Amino acid sequence: MSAAAPAAEAARRVPSPRAQHVAIVIAGFGQNVILTTVTTFILVYLIQYARISTAGIAVVTTVITIAKVLDAVSDPVMGSLIDLTRTRIGKLRPYILIAAAPVAVLSGLLFSVPDAAEPAQLVYFAVVYLVWGVAYTVCDVPLWGLIGSAFAEPMVRNRVISNVRVFGSISLGLATLGMPWLAQALSFGPRTTASGWSLAVFSTSIVGMALYALAGVVGRERPTSTERRLRFTELFRALFRNTPLLMVLLGSVLGFGRYIVQAGGAVFVVLAYGDEGLFTLVGAAIIVGLVVASFATPFLQRATSSRTLVIASSLVGAVLYVIMWFVGFESIPLLLLFVFLTGLTLGVFGVVQATMIADAVDDVERRTGVRNDGISFATLTFSAKIMNALSVLVFGLFVVIAGYQSGVHVTPAMRSTVYAAITLVPAVSCLLSAVPFVFYRLGGSARRS
Repeated sequence: MSAAAPAAEAARRVPSPRAQHVAIVIAGFGQNVILTTVTTFILVYLIQYARISTAGIAVVTTVITIAKVLDAVSDPVMGSLIDLTRTRIGKLRPYILIAAAPVAVLSGLLFSVPDAAEPAQLVYFAVVYLVWGVAYTVCDVPLWGLIGSAFAEPMVRNRVISNVRVFGSISLGLATLGMPWLAQALSFGPRTTASGWSLAVFSTSIVGMALYALAGVVGRERPTSTERRLRFTELFRALFRNTPLLMVLLGSVLGFGRYIVQAGGAVFVVLAYGDEGLFTLVGAAIIVGLVVASFATPFLQRATSSRTLVIASSLVGAVLYVIMWFVGFESIPLLLLFVFLTGLTLGVFGVVQATMIADAVDDVERRTGVRNDGISFATLTFSAKIMNALSVLVFGLFVVIAGYQSGVHVTPAMRSTVYAAITLVPAVSCLLSAVPFVFYRLGGSARRS
């Protein structure tokens, strides 16, 4: 056997780029089913099935906000740990493999609030939610870092990110449309019950995280320009010298209003129309918009810069939300049309945001010699969690101001107050979001921005 034979055999054992692409997309699909279930239905579950009062919901939204902020702060720490990790299978894959089971179990426990006095229910929820947030951080940061590491060619990487977003949107659709029906089926009766939700989330989470683990099994990391163990000071110095990355982070956080429809849409539909099932139509409108935009964005990126796309999506989104407010929600077809259109802007933003971060990581490696996938892509998950936390907090405040809770008589003033939360707040948020992206530059110029 020649000396080259072992190397050739090892090369054959490495999954092809296509296989890695497919595995990562499937992993993102499975992970997003769980995230969608938690973010979309947790307030509905707590209000409608755990019977948490208005005062209790104020506590819940505060807990979620604090947990998300703490969780977001832990993202850079997680990213740093990843960048400091050296194992035989890489620095990202071990965390993907470790995190799958805890996230599956904790997600089910979130929807298993015990039938007890409300203070005990709130303590249970707070503890489980805090631990779930930590576990989800361990699974989320390395997946996005693996995308940046596994695919060096920007156009290939953009396609992978686009497909992750596309199938993430499809999983969002399946979860949004399917979870209420699954919960009803597993209630084994004419009415959906809290135990039905618990069984539905447990079963979905197990399947979802099994799919997620494929990224750790099949994915591979590329060698970096520095294989020595880095120091915390080097990682954070490179991070804070990465001005383009910081602009993406700031612009993303300011755009938190984009997530409010997702966070509070199910509650609004119950409040406005008295029919939880109608949220399937709203969810479908968002999802179709996300899928169409996610497919189209890589082609748009060939025609114009990512910076132009993200600014345009923010400004167009702001205009659409304002029109949506004036049109009102009396006409469901018109409401669905505007939800679809805002879903388009959200889909463009989601793809471009991730590609801008990946480009910024490559840029800072060229300038400093330090490749910090973990801590840099932690800003993606950091911003997503802060955006989600702020959207839940703001929507929850509007619900409290409106005085809405399960069983209360719904007035027109209640509907208008909560409708403002999902229209006017996102409009202002999108306008603010556009500003930092104006200053996004790579390598000190706008050449590749």
